Amino acid sequence: MKLLDNIKEIDANQWNSLINISNNSSFFQSKACYDFYASLSFMEPFVYAVKEKDILKGVIVGYLQKENNTIKHYFTRRAIIPGGILLSDDISEQALESLLTHCKNALLKKAIYIECRNYTDFSKYKSVFIQSGFNYTPHLNFHVDTSSIEIANKNLGKSRKRDIKTSIRDGAELICNPTFEEVRCWYEILFDLYKTRIKTPLFPFEFFSKLFHSGIGIFLLVKYKDEIIGGTLCVGLSTKILYEWFACGLDGKYKNIHPSTLATWSGIEYAATNSYLIFDMMGAGKPNEAYGVREFKAKFGGELVEHGRFLCVLHPLLYQIGKIGVKILKKIR
Repeated sequence: MKLLDNIKEIDANQWNSLINISNNSSFFQSKACYDFYASLSFMEPFVYAVKEKDILKGVIVGYLQKENNTIKHYFTRRAIIPGGILLSDDISEQALESLLTHCKNALLKKAIYIECRNYTDFSKYKSVFIQSGFNYTPHLNFHVDTSSIEIANKNLGKSRKRDIKTSIRDGAELICNPTFEEVRCWYEILFDLYKTRIKTPLFPFEFFSKLFHSGIGIFLLVKYKDEIIGGTLCVGLSTKILYEWFACGLDGKYKNIHPSTLATWSGIEYAATNSYLIFDMMGAGKPNEAYGVREFKAKFGGELVEHGRFLCVLHPLLYQIGKIGVKILKKIR
């Protein structure tokens, strides 16, 4: 067994092969995603891997996220692992435990906590994660079957079908190849949403600009009367899964126009017509907690799944102080 913590040590062919065969594959654990993170000026990516008998068996790709303010930075240092860890189906428990321990030790001085946001089923590995200091927290998501456009249409809720029909009838357009300036207009809507309603920091425009110019990001926007009023940003894993990374819309501004519904449907339609099997809606909140976004997403006909998250708190006192600080900031923003 050998642990790796440098991108140059990881064989790209073995990495791609693991992406192709693993049941835990996601775009966010691919080399393409790591390279994208590494291109950003405000983000520090990390990658750790493990080999058994010289074969790659596990890869962790994530990034360090922090506030710009010095004090906020100290109390909000966090390591995010989107998609969960990329694992070979036959990885040994010893190799997985070693990989998780190595990740913890490497990030100890850089982050207050590590969060694995799972987009696939990790239940068979749950005991190893817990033994390694990663506690499981339930978290919901929706997976929409996009194996055909007929299935996607059949599963779509009646109210969503009505909203789509009236929006198109009254002049809304779906833009599949937006200009850079149209993407900038969409970002302004998304930024306002995060500032006024979600009340959590949004990545700077550099993030979206580079996704646009790299061709990795799939921007599907909604236009009405020559104005961008919403849209979605998706990324895909080969033809397996299309992920709805960010979505927003100026809902309620125009009569009979439902931009958020159109935005998400455009992603589902794109997935179904481009041979993606699943449209991943990227989160639906915690069970037993009211969450309006979950109610919205439920009407697109997806399967409600609970893949949860694994959380490893490296510095408990700083973690508790940070949680209190975040609650206060959300109230005053």
